[in-house]
Amino acid sequence: MEFIKKKIEEVLEKIKNDKDFAAKFTKDPVKALEGVLGVDLPDDQINAIIDGVKAKLTVDKLGDVAGKLGGLFGKK
Repeated sequence: MEFIKKKIEEVLEKIKNDKDFAAKFTKDPVKALEGVLGVDLPDDQINAIIDGVKAKLTVDKLGDVAGKLGGLFGKK
């Protein structure tokens, strides 16, 4: 499990810093991950990493929206 968490963090960092990779991840996450990881992982591990990355991205986007909404009401 620690391996998957570490890889999720690595992929998130790459998505944030590399717009080309972010687009590739959006289009074909399996191929994008295999390219960046440099290894062929079993489907269950690849899918766990993809799900973790997508979940984290969703949480981050919700946090951004909540922060912006809070600003509308004078809260930050």
